[in-house]
Amino acid sequence: MTRVNLLLLVAVLLSGIYLVRTAYDSRRLFSEIDRAQNEARRLDLDWQRLQAERHAQATNLRVEKVARERLKMRPITPAITQPTTDAQAASGGRT
Repeated sequence: MTRVNLLLLVAVLLSGIYLVRTAYDSRRLFSEIDRAQNEARRLDLDWQRLQAERHAQATNLRVEKVARERLKMRPITPAITQPTTDAQAASGGRT
């Protein structure tokens, strides 16, 4: 009879340890999921902010301003255009 009691005691202790370990793992995994969801929300907000910045940077007025100021470009006018002729077309298309 004492062997059966000892065996049952060991079984109860092992099941208790398993239960505690399972509860600990469950809490740890829930904490990791919550952390990952918060990170996903933060990354989504960053993505939306970057999309808004990209949209603001790509407006026609901004592109034109950058072209004028940094690249020293100017609008095309007939006074500054130079027509070119295709040398191959002028020679009759022979190669």
